Amino acid sequence: MATYQSRIYVTLRPSVLDPAGVAVESGLKQMGYTEVEGVRIGKYIELTLTASDENTAKQQLDQMCDQLLANTVIENYCFELIEK
Repeated sequence: MATYQSRIYVTLRPSVLDPAGVAVESGLKQMGYTEVEGVRIGKYIELTLTASDENTAKQQLDQMCDQLLANTVIENYCFELIEK
């Protein structure tokens, strides 16, 4: 069995409105950062996983993201997997 460190990035699909991103963009512009555009807010998740091999770990991460960590109707996800 191997241990893997995973970094998971969950973002809204481009077609989904992002009111939090709009609010952050507005706040940044009010602070003088007028060159900022297209702010999108997402989630970053780290977890450690033990699996028999890298492919099994990737399959498990896909299942975790599909079932709990991301709402695949409105969100996309990707992950990095690093063997410890």
